Amino acid sequence: MSKKSSKINRRTFLKGLGVTCALPYLECMAASPTKQTVTGEAAKRLCYVFVPNGVCLPHESETKYQQWHWFPKEVGENYTLNQTLSSLAPFRDKMSIMGGLSHPKSRSLVGHMTADTWLTGGDIGGSAYKNTISVDQYAAQTLKQHTRYPNFALSSDGGTGFKSRVATLSFNSAGKPIPTEHRHRQIFERYFSPTGGATSDERRKSLQQNKKLVDLILQDSKNLIAKLGVQDKHKMDEYLTSLNTMEEQIQRSEQWLDIPMKEFNIADLTLDVDATIDPQAYIRTTYDLMLLGFQTDMTRVVSYMVAREDGMGFGENFPKLALGLPKGHHKMTHDKSKGHWQEWGQYDEWLAQQFSYFVQRMSNTQDEHGSLLDNTLILYGSGTSNTHNARNYPLILAGGNNLGVKHGAYHVFDEKEPMCNLFVSMLNSVDIPTEQFGDSTGPLSAIFNQTT
Repeated sequence: MSKKSSKINRRTFLKGLGVTCALPYLECMAASPTKQTVTGEAAKRLCYVFVPNGVCLPHESETKYQQWHWFPKEVGENYTLNQTLSSLAPFRDKMSIMGGLSHPKSRSLVGHMTADTWLTGGDIGGSAYKNTISVDQYAAQTLKQHTRYPNFALSSDGGTGFKSRVATLSFNSAGKPIPTEHRHRQIFERYFSPTGGATSDERRKSLQQNKKLVDLILQDSKNLIAKLGVQDKHKMDEYLTSLNTMEEQIQRSEQWLDIPMKEFNIADLTLDVDATIDPQAYIRTTYDLMLLGFQTDMTRVVSYMVAREDGMGFGENFPKLALGLPKGHHKMTHDKSKGHWQEWGQYDEWLAQQFSYFVQRMSNTQDEHGSLLDNTLILYGSGTSNTHNARNYPLILAGGNNLGVKHGAYHVFDEKEPMCNLFVSMLNSVDIPTEQFGDSTGPLSAIFNQTT
Protein backbone atom coordinates (compact mmCIF):
# COMPACT_ATOMS: atom_id res chain seq x y z
CA MET A 1 0.00 0.00 0.00
CA SER A 2 1.37 3.38 -0.96
CA LYS A 3 1.95 5.91 1.76
CA LYS A 4 -0.51 8.83 1.71
CA SER A 5 1.06 12.22 1.10
CA SER A 6 0.95 14.74 3.96
CA LYS A 7 1.19 17.70 1.59
CA ILE A 8 -1.60 20.26 2.05
CA ASN A 9 -2.88 22.35 -0.83
CA ARG A 10 -2.68 26.12 -0.31
CA ARG A 11 -6.40 26.26 -1.14
CA THR A 12 -7.30 24.27 2.00
CA PHE A 13 -9.82 26.08 4.21
CA LEU A 14 -10.87 25.85 7.85
CA LYS A 15 -14.60 26.01 8.46
CA GLY A 16 -16.34 26.68 11.72
CA LEU A 17 -18.78 28.98 13.48
CA GLY A 18 -20.15 30.05 10.12
CA VAL A 19 -16.83 31.54 9.01
CA THR A 20 -14.47 30.18 6.37
CA CYS A 21 -10.80 31.01 6.87
CA ALA A 22 -7.92 30.06 4.63
CA LEU A 23 -4.87 28.48 6.22
CA PRO A 24 -1.71 30.58 6.48
CA TYR A 25 1.38 29.45 4.60
CA LEU A 26 2.68 26.15 6.05
CA GLU A 27 5.89 24.28 5.24
CA CYS A 28 3.87 21.20 4.29
CA MET A 29 2.39 23.23 1.44
CA ALA A 30 5.79 23.18 -0.29
CA ALA A 31 6.45 20.91 -3.27
CA SER A 32 8.24 18.37 -1.06
CA PRO A 33 8.65 17.80 2.70
CA THR A 34 12.32 18.74 2.54
CA LYS A 35 12.49 21.49 -0.05
CA GLN A 36 10.27 24.55 -0.19
CA THR A 37 9.34 25.94 -3.58
CA VAL A 38 10.01 29.65 -3.84
CA THR A 39 8.44 31.50 -6.73
CA GLY A 40 9.23 35.08 -7.66
CA GLU A 41 11.13 37.68 -5.67
CA ALA A 42 10.46 38.41 -2.03
CA ALA A 43 8.11 41.33 -1.37
CA LYS A 44 10.05 44.25 0.11
CA ARG A 45 8.07 46.47 2.45
CA LEU A 46 8.19 49.75 4.36
CA CYS A 47 6.44 50.57 7.63
CA TYR A 48 6.41 53.76 9.72
CA VAL A 49 5.13 53.93 13.32
CA PHE A 50 4.89 57.28 15.13
CA VAL A 51 4.42 58.12 18.82
CA PRO A 52 3.83 61.74 19.95
CA ASN A 53 5.22 64.17 22.53
CA GLY A 54 8.81 62.91 22.70
CA VAL A 55 10.30 60.50 25.26
CA CYS A 56 11.61 60.41 28.81
CA LEU A 57 15.20 61.70 28.96
CA PRO A 58 16.11 62.45 32.60
CA HIS A 59 19.18 64.63 33.12
CA GLU A 60 22.35 62.80 34.18
CA SER A 61 21.99 64.35 37.64
CA GLU A 62 18.69 62.49 38.04
CA THR A 63 20.51 59.24 38.86
CA LYS A 64 17.44 57.67 40.45
CA TYR A 65 15.57 57.69 37.14
CA GLN A 66 18.28 56.76 34.62
CA GLN A 67 16.64 53.36 34.03
CA TRP A 68 13.82 55.31 32.32
CA HIS A 69 16.14 57.13 29.93
CA TRP A 70 14.95 56.16 26.46
CA PHE A 71 18.40 56.16 24.81
CA PRO A 72 21.10 53.69 25.90
CA LYS A 73 24.13 55.12 27.67
CA GLU A 74 26.76 53.39 25.53
CA VAL A 75 27.17 54.04 21.82
CA GLY A 76 27.96 51.18 19.47
CA GLU A 77 27.28 47.44 19.56
CA ASN A 78 27.92 46.96 23.28
CA TYR A 79 25.11 49.17 24.48
CA THR A 80 22.84 48.26 27.40
CA LEU A 81 19.10 48.64 27.01
CA ASN A 82 17.47 50.59 29.81
CA GLN A 83 14.17 49.51 31.34
CA THR A 84 12.22 51.52 28.77
CA LEU A 85 13.26 49.44 25.75
CA SER A 86 13.92 46.15 27.58
CA SER A 87 11.06 44.37 25.74
CA LEU A 88 13.05 44.75 22.51
CA ALA A 89 16.07 42.86 23.84
CA PRO A 90 15.29 39.70 21.79
CA PHE A 91 15.67 41.74 18.60
CA ARG A 92 19.09 43.37 19.14
CA ASP A 93 20.45 41.74 16.00
CA LYS A 94 17.38 42.84 14.04
CA MET A 95 17.28 46.52 14.98
CA SER A 96 19.29 49.74 15.24
CA ILE A 97 18.67 52.51 17.76
CA MET A 98 19.36 56.00 16.42
CA GLY A 99 19.91 59.35 18.07
CA GLY A 100 20.82 62.76 16.69
CA LEU A 101 18.73 62.66 13.51
CA SER A 102 16.08 65.28 12.83
CA HIS A 103 14.66 67.42 10.06
CA PRO A 104 16.59 70.74 9.78
CA LYS A 105 13.48 72.62 8.63
CA SER A 106 11.55 71.46 11.71
CA ARG A 107 14.10 72.30 14.41
CA SER A 108 12.66 75.75 15.09
CA LEU A 109 9.05 74.58 15.10
CA VAL A 110 6.93 74.15 18.20
CA GLY A 111 7.12 70.48 19.12
CA HIS A 112 3.44 69.90 18.46
CA MET A 113 3.96 70.65 14.77
CA THR A 114 6.66 68.08 14.10
CA ALA A 115 4.24 65.22 13.43
CA ASP A 116 3.27 67.14 10.27
CA THR A 117 6.81 66.77 8.94
CA TRP A 118 7.96 63.44 10.43
CA LEU A 119 7.66 61.69 7.07
CA THR A 120 8.06 64.74 4.83
CA GLY A 121 10.95 66.84 6.15
CA GLY A 122 9.04 69.80 4.72
CA ASP A 123 9.05 73.44 5.75
CA ILE A 124 5.72 74.39 7.32
CA GLY A 125 6.96 77.29 9.41
CA GLY A 126 5.50 80.02 7.21
CA SER A 127 2.10 81.65 7.49
CA ALA A 128 0.85 79.61 4.53
CA TYR A 129 0.71 75.92 5.36
CA LYS A 130 2.55 74.11 2.56
CA ASN A 131 3.85 70.64 3.21
CA THR A 132 5.56 68.23 0.79
CA ILE A 133 5.02 64.59 -0.11
CA SER A 134 5.60 62.08 2.69
CA VAL A 135 8.06 59.26 2.16
CA ASP A 136 5.37 56.58 2.51
CA GLN A 137 3.43 58.12 -0.38
CA TYR A 138 6.61 58.53 -2.40
CA ALA A 139 7.31 54.82 -1.91
CA ALA A 140 3.71 53.85 -2.67
CA GLN A 141 3.95 55.44 -6.11
CA THR A 142 6.40 52.68 -7.09
CA LEU A 143 5.41 49.74 -4.91
CA LYS A 144 1.67 49.99 -5.69
CA GLN A 145 2.29 48.18 -8.99
CA HIS A 146 2.63 44.94 -7.02
CA THR A 147 -0.40 45.20 -4.73
CA ARG A 148 -4.14 45.77 -4.53
CA TYR A 149 -3.70 48.97 -2.50
CA PRO A 150 -0.88 51.53 -2.65
CA ASN A 151 -0.66 51.90 1.12
CA PHE A 152 -2.45 51.74 4.46
CA ALA A 153 -2.63 55.05 6.37
CA LEU A 154 -3.75 54.28 9.92
CA SER A 155 -4.09 56.13 13.23
CA SER A 156 -5.92 55.89 16.54
CA ASP A 157 -8.19 58.84 15.70
CA GLY A 158 -8.87 58.77 11.97
CA GLY A 159 -9.15 61.67 9.55
CA THR A 160 -6.49 64.32 9.02
CA GLY A 161 -6.72 66.61 12.06
CA PHE A 162 -5.41 70.10 11.38
CA LYS A 163 -2.15 72.05 11.12
CA SER A 164 0.16 71.29 14.06
CA ARG A 165 -2.31 68.73 15.41
CA VAL A 166 -2.50 66.33 12.48
CA ALA A 167 -4.06 62.89 12.76
CA THR A 168 -2.07 61.57 9.80
CA LEU A 169 1.56 61.09 8.80
CA SER A 170 0.77 60.87 5.08
CA PHE A 171 0.77 63.73 2.58
CA ASN A 172 0.24 63.50 -1.17
CA SER A 173 2.40 64.92 -3.95
CA ALA A 174 0.74 68.32 -3.47
CA GLY A 175 1.52 68.28 0.26
CA LYS A 176 -2.13 67.74 1.21
CA PRO A 177 -2.91 65.50 4.21
CA ILE A 178 -4.31 62.05 3.49
CA PRO A 179 -7.05 60.87 5.88
CA THR A 180 -6.22 57.92 8.10
CA GLU A 181 -8.47 55.02 9.09
CA HIS A 182 -8.97 53.80 12.65
CA ARG A 183 -12.08 51.62 12.87
CA HIS A 184 -10.84 48.04 12.79
CA ARG A 185 -13.92 46.34 11.41
CA GLN A 186 -14.24 48.87 8.59
CA ILE A 187 -10.56 48.48 7.78
CA PHE A 188 -10.89 44.71 7.66
CA GLU A 189 -14.04 44.71 5.54
CA ARG A 190 -12.65 47.29 3.14
CA TYR A 191 -9.25 45.74 2.51
CA PHE A 192 -9.63 42.04 3.20
CA SER A 193 -13.02 41.34 1.61
CA PRO A 194 -12.35 41.98 -2.09
CA THR A 195 -15.98 41.46 -3.11
CA GLY A 196 -17.47 43.32 -0.18
CA GLY A 197 -19.63 40.30 0.64
CA ALA A 198 -21.11 40.26 -2.88
CA THR A 199 -20.35 38.12 -5.90
CA SER A 200 -17.63 39.31 -8.27
CA ASP A 201 -20.25 40.32 -10.87
CA GLU A 202 -22.17 42.37 -8.32
CA ARG A 203 -18.99 43.97 -7.04
CA ARG A 204 -17.86 44.80 -10.58
CA LYS A 205 -21.20 46.43 -11.33
CA SER A 206 -20.96 48.48 -8.13
CA LEU A 207 -17.44 49.60 -8.98
CA GLN A 208 -18.50 50.63 -12.47
CA GLN A 209 -21.41 52.63 -11.06
CA ASN A 210 -19.08 54.39 -8.64
CA LYS A 211 -16.68 55.14 -11.46
CA LYS A 212 -19.46 56.70 -13.54
CA LEU A 213 -20.49 58.87 -10.59
CA VAL A 214 -16.92 60.04 -10.14
CA ASP A 215 -16.66 60.85 -13.85
CA LEU A 216 -19.86 62.89 -13.71
CA ILE A 217 -18.76 64.77 -10.60
CA LEU A 218 -15.38 65.54 -12.15
CA GLN A 219 -17.05 66.86 -15.27
CA ASP A 220 -19.40 69.13 -13.31
CA SER A 221 -16.58 70.32 -11.07
CA LYS A 222 -14.41 71.35 -13.99
CA ASN A 223 -17.31 73.30 -15.52
CA LEU A 224 -17.82 75.10 -12.22
CA ILE A 225 -14.19 76.16 -11.63
CA ALA A 226 -14.30 79.05 -14.13
CA LYS A 227 -16.99 80.74 -12.03
CA LEU A 228 -15.16 80.53 -8.68
CA GLY A 229 -12.98 82.92 -6.72
CA VAL A 230 -9.40 82.20 -5.64
CA GLN A 231 -10.21 80.56 -2.29
CA ASP A 232 -13.01 78.47 -3.74
CA LYS A 233 -10.77 77.36 -6.58
CA HIS A 234 -8.25 76.20 -3.99
CA LYS A 235 -10.93 74.19 -2.22
CA MET A 236 -12.11 72.74 -5.50
CA ASP A 237 -8.54 71.75 -6.33
CA GLU A 238 -8.37 69.73 -3.11
CA TYR A 239 -11.73 68.20 -3.91
CA LEU A 240 -10.70 67.19 -7.44
CA THR A 241 -7.48 65.69 -6.12
CA SER A 242 -9.51 63.54 -3.76
CA LEU A 243 -11.86 62.47 -6.55
CA ASN A 244 -8.97 61.58 -8.83
CA THR A 245 -7.52 59.40 -6.09
CA MET A 246 -10.89 57.72 -5.66
CA GLU A 247 -11.20 57.10 -9.39
CA GLU A 248 -7.72 55.59 -9.52
CA GLN A 249 -8.55 53.19 -6.67
CA ILE A 250 -11.82 52.15 -8.34
CA GLN A 251 -9.84 51.30 -11.46
CA ARG A 252 -7.31 49.36 -9.39
CA SER A 253 -10.08 47.45 -7.62
CA GLU A 254 -11.56 46.45 -10.99
CA GLN A 255 -8.19 45.15 -12.15
CA TRP A 256 -7.69 43.04 -9.01
CA LEU A 257 -11.25 41.75 -8.72
CA ASP A 258 -10.62 38.39 -10.40
CA ILE A 259 -7.18 37.81 -8.86
CA PRO A 260 -7.38 35.45 -5.83
CA MET A 261 -6.20 36.86 -2.52
CA LYS A 262 -3.36 35.19 -0.67
CA GLU A 263 -4.52 32.91 2.13
CA PHE A 264 -4.77 34.17 5.70
CA ASN A 265 -6.14 33.13 9.09
CA ILE A 266 -8.10 35.55 11.29
CA ALA A 267 -8.81 33.19 14.17
CA ASP A 268 -7.06 35.48 16.69
CA LEU A 269 -8.18 38.80 15.23
CA THR A 270 -10.57 40.85 17.38
CA LEU A 271 -12.20 43.68 15.45
CA ASP A 272 -14.52 45.28 18.00
CA VAL A 273 -11.98 46.82 20.38
CA ASP A 274 -12.62 50.24 21.90
CA ALA A 275 -9.58 52.52 22.25
CA THR A 276 -11.32 54.35 25.12
CA ILE A 277 -11.58 51.13 27.14
CA ASP A 278 -8.65 48.86 26.26
CA PRO A 279 -5.85 50.74 24.46
CA GLN A 280 -3.48 47.77 24.49
CA ALA A 281 -5.96 45.55 22.68
CA TYR A 282 -6.76 48.42 20.31
CA ILE A 283 -3.13 49.11 19.37
CA ARG A 284 -2.29 45.43 19.04
CA THR A 285 -5.29 44.85 16.78
CA THR A 286 -4.04 47.69 14.59
CA TYR A 287 -0.65 46.00 14.47
CA ASP A 288 -2.40 42.72 13.61
CA LEU A 289 -4.14 44.37 10.67
CA MET A 290 -0.84 45.85 9.51
CA LEU A 291 0.75 42.42 9.63
CA LEU A 292 -2.21 40.94 7.75
CA GLY A 293 -1.79 43.58 5.04
CA PHE A 294 1.83 42.52 4.59
CA GLN A 295 1.12 38.79 4.92
CA THR A 296 -1.48 38.87 2.15
CA ASP A 297 0.59 41.32 0.08
CA MET A 298 -2.41 43.63 0.08
CA THR A 299 0.04 46.52 0.39
CA ARG A 300 3.76 47.01 0.91
CA VAL A 301 3.62 50.44 2.56
CA VAL A 302 2.01 51.20 5.93
CA SER A 303 2.05 54.25 8.21
CA TYR A 304 0.56 54.20 11.71
CA MET A 305 0.14 57.18 14.02
CA VAL A 306 -0.30 55.64 17.48
CA ALA A 307 -1.54 58.96 18.89
CA ARG A 308 -1.68 62.70 18.18
CA GLU A 309 0.41 65.51 19.64
CA ASP A 310 -0.51 67.92 22.43
CA GLY A 311 -3.06 65.77 24.24
CA MET A 312 -5.37 65.61 21.24
CA GLY A 313 -7.41 62.51 20.57
CA PHE A 314 -7.78 59.16 22.28
CA GLY A 315 -4.06 58.70 22.96
CA GLU A 316 -3.94 61.28 25.73
CA ASN A 317 -5.77 58.90 28.03
CA PHE A 318 -3.82 55.75 27.17
CA PRO A 319 -1.50 56.08 30.23
CA LYS A 320 -4.50 56.24 32.57
CA LEU A 321 -6.40 53.42 30.89
CA ALA A 322 -3.46 51.07 30.39
CA LEU A 323 -1.34 51.70 33.48
CA GLY A 324 -3.57 53.56 35.92
CA LEU A 325 -1.29 56.60 35.86
CA PRO A 326 -2.81 59.85 37.15
CA LYS A 327 -1.93 62.03 34.18
CA GLY A 328 -2.44 62.04 30.44
CA HIS A 329 0.52 61.59 28.11
CA HIS A 330 0.96 65.21 27.10
CA LYS A 331 0.44 66.50 30.62
CA MET A 332 3.09 64.19 32.07
CA THR A 333 5.65 65.45 29.54
CA HIS A 334 5.36 68.95 31.02
CA ASP A 335 5.04 67.89 34.66
CA LYS A 336 7.88 68.94 36.95
CA SER A 337 6.75 67.17 40.11
CA LYS A 338 8.68 64.37 41.80
CA GLY A 339 8.18 61.02 40.17
CA HIS A 340 7.10 62.31 36.78
CA TRP A 341 10.18 60.76 35.16
CA GLN A 342 9.10 57.35 36.35
CA GLU A 343 5.51 57.81 35.15
CA TRP A 344 6.71 59.03 31.78
CA GLY A 345 9.26 56.23 31.53
CA GLN A 346 6.66 53.61 32.39
CA TYR A 347 4.45 54.83 29.58
CA ASP A 348 7.38 54.86 27.14
CA GLU A 349 8.04 51.28 28.23
CA TRP A 350 4.41 50.36 27.59
CA LEU A 351 4.52 51.87 24.10
CA ALA A 352 7.72 49.94 23.39
CA GLN A 353 6.05 46.73 24.56
CA GLN A 354 3.27 47.20 22.03
CA PHE A 355 5.85 47.79 19.31
CA SER A 356 7.76 44.71 20.46
CA TYR A 357 4.55 42.72 20.03
CA PHE A 358 4.40 43.83 16.39
CA VAL A 359 8.07 43.06 15.74
CA GLN A 360 7.66 39.64 17.34
CA ARG A 361 4.65 38.82 15.18
CA MET A 362 6.41 40.01 12.04
CA SER A 363 9.41 37.87 12.98
CA ASN A 364 7.31 34.77 13.64
CA THR A 365 5.14 35.09 10.53
CA GLN A 366 6.59 33.28 7.53
CA ASP A 367 5.92 33.29 3.82
CA GLU A 368 7.66 31.32 1.11
CA HIS A 369 10.65 33.69 1.40
CA GLY A 370 11.04 33.40 5.17
CA SER A 371 10.25 35.79 7.99
CA LEU A 372 8.20 38.86 7.04
CA LEU A 373 10.45 40.94 9.30
CA ASP A 374 13.58 40.18 7.32
CA ASN A 375 12.10 41.74 4.18
CA THR A 376 10.39 44.68 5.92
CA LEU A 377 11.94 47.90 7.21
CA ILE A 378 10.01 49.29 10.20
CA LEU A 379 10.78 52.78 11.51
CA TYR A 380 9.49 53.52 15.01
CA GLY A 381 9.86 56.82 16.83
CA SER A 382 8.84 60.40 17.47
CA GLY A 383 9.38 63.80 15.89
CA THR A 384 10.61 65.31 19.15
CA SER A 385 12.81 64.34 22.08
CA ASN A 386 12.54 65.58 25.67
CA THR A 387 9.68 68.06 26.25
CA HIS A 388 8.97 68.49 22.54
CA ASN A 389 12.48 69.50 21.49
CA ALA A 390 12.48 69.10 17.70
CA ARG A 391 15.97 67.61 17.69
CA ASN A 392 17.53 64.26 18.50
CA TYR A 393 14.51 62.23 17.41
CA PRO A 394 14.22 58.91 19.28
CA LEU A 395 14.23 56.34 16.47
CA ILE A 396 14.42 52.57 16.05
CA LEU A 397 14.85 50.87 12.70
CA ALA A 398 13.79 47.23 12.88
CA GLY A 399 13.81 44.42 10.35
CA GLY A 400 15.16 44.31 6.83
CA ASN A 401 17.99 41.88 7.56
CA ASN A 402 17.70 40.71 3.93
CA LEU A 403 17.75 44.28 2.63
CA GLY A 404 21.33 45.36 3.24
CA VAL A 405 21.00 46.68 6.79
CA LYS A 406 23.79 46.51 9.37
CA HIS A 407 21.90 46.09 12.65
CA GLY A 408 22.95 45.56 16.25
CA ALA A 409 24.19 48.98 17.39
CA TYR A 410 23.15 52.30 18.91
CA HIS A 411 24.18 55.14 16.59
CA VAL A 412 24.40 58.81 17.52
CA PHE A 413 24.53 61.03 14.42
CA ASP A 414 25.76 64.57 14.03
CA GLU A 415 23.03 67.11 13.27
CA LYS A 416 24.64 67.65 9.88
CA GLU A 417 23.10 64.30 8.92
CA PRO A 418 19.43 65.01 8.08
CA MET A 419 16.79 62.40 8.79
CA CYS A 420 15.94 62.32 5.08
CA ASN A 421 19.22 60.45 4.53
CA LEU A 422 17.57 57.59 6.41
CA PHE A 423 14.57 57.80 4.08
CA VAL A 424 16.82 57.67 1.01
CA SER A 425 18.54 54.51 2.24
CA MET A 426 15.25 52.86 3.17
CA LEU A 427 13.85 53.59 -0.30
CA ASN A 428 16.92 52.20 -2.04
CA SER A 429 16.75 49.06 0.11
CA VAL A 430 13.31 48.21 -1.28
CA ASP A 431 14.40 48.77 -4.88
CA ILE A 432 13.17 52.34 -5.28
CA PRO A 433 16.27 54.01 -6.73
CA THR A 434 16.49 57.39 -5.01
CA GLU A 435 19.33 59.89 -4.94
CA GLN A 436 17.44 62.56 -3.02
CA PHE A 437 14.34 62.91 -0.90
CA GLY A 438 13.54 66.19 0.85
CA ASP A 439 16.76 67.78 2.08
CA SER A 440 18.84 64.59 2.02
CA THR A 441 22.56 64.78 1.35
CA GLY A 442 23.19 61.10 0.65
CA PRO A 443 22.57 57.61 2.07
CA LEU A 444 22.89 56.69 5.74
CA SER A 445 26.04 54.61 5.29
CA ALA A 446 26.50 53.84 8.99
CA ILE A 447 23.55 51.46 8.87
CA PHE A 448 23.06 50.58 5.19
CA ASN A 449 25.41 48.74 2.85
CA GLN A 450 24.72 50.88 -0.20
CA THR A 451 25.78 53.91 -2.19
CA THR A 452 23.82 56.20 -4.49
